[in-house]
Amino acid sequence: MFRTLGGGDFVANQTKAAHPHAVTELCEEGGRLYANALRMGRVARADAESAPCLIEFALLHPDPDDADWLRPVSPSAALAERLYPIERDITERRRLSIQLADTFEPFMALSAKAAATDDSITVLEGGKRINAALNMATAQCRSEMLTIQPSDDRFSEQSLIQGLERDKPLIERGVRIRTLYQHTARYSPEKLAYVAQLANGKVEYRTIDEVVERLIICDETVAFIPARDDQQVALELRHPGLIRYLMRLFEFMWGRSVPLNAGAPYETARDGITDIQHSIAKLLVEGHVDEAIARRLGMNVRTCRAHIAKLATVLGSGSRAQLGYLIAQSGILDPDS
Repeated sequence: MFRTLGGGDFVANQTKAAHPHAVTELCEEGGRLYANALRMGRVARADAESAPCLIEFALLHPDPDDADWLRPVSPSAALAERLYPIERDITERRRLSIQLADTFEPFMALSAKAAATDDSITVLEGGKRINAALNMATAQCRSEMLTIQPSDDRFSEQSLIQGLERDKPLIERGVRIRTLYQHTARYSPEKLAYVAQLANGKVEYRTIDEVVERLIICDETVAFIPARDDQQVALELRHPGLIRYLMRLFEFMWGRSVPLNAGAPYETARDGITDIQHSIAKLLVEGHVDEAIARRLGMNVRTCRAHIAKLATVLGSGSRAQLGYLIAQSGILDPDS
């Protein structure tokens, strides 16, 4: 993308090419020369060529008696010249903030009245608005944050950075964080890297074979849940009854989960069938297709089908229909099996 540069931009880019630092910074060489100029009353123009930032800062000006020398401008005068536009900008922004407050003030009372009558459900559309609401809620969180985070193939380095930026200040404030993942998170390098970054503080991570949708609760006052599968629409909930219900749901699942540092819970086979295959068998009997099973257990479809194939081998099944029958007849889903 091309951009038309104004005169100031052009000079700044020329200066940067000759002297590699921003014109708003005074380099070590510039500081040394300016100090010498203040002590001696002037500095040779040739010596000042090594620090053009002195000219950009208007800290030196030509000696009227000798073109080969430069005289220093007093620090107080130079500082005042630079502070003036900043203070002017602050004054203008303060004026605008007062105008905005005056504009919205009549609506604040109306909003307070509406909040007393509605169900405190806000629809958030778009990733930017969802993240802005989450950032505000976590910034205000003071005691505990509960989260359910289904495994997601889209969990990227950018997601890791955003999560760390949001969660680290919570830990520094002493906020307790409890996060529930699916068992498959134990094999995600990205998730493990994220957990390792937040290992200190009051943070607990557990896993379970199957979770409900994503859930975030802050301080028993606000919760966020998805409203669409593409994660581009979410609901911000502030109704006390809804919050209590969601917290009980979280505690129910938390009590049936396994600490992340306890080792992979489904590596040990029972009767030739692993725990994860028991979970798949249960969903197969309920009539779920491979894609739905994979999504609910937080794995990709290929891995899910590999487990189904192993399950079929152990039970001696030759078809999908027969597999469901054999699962039901085998008793592997019985609580005491």
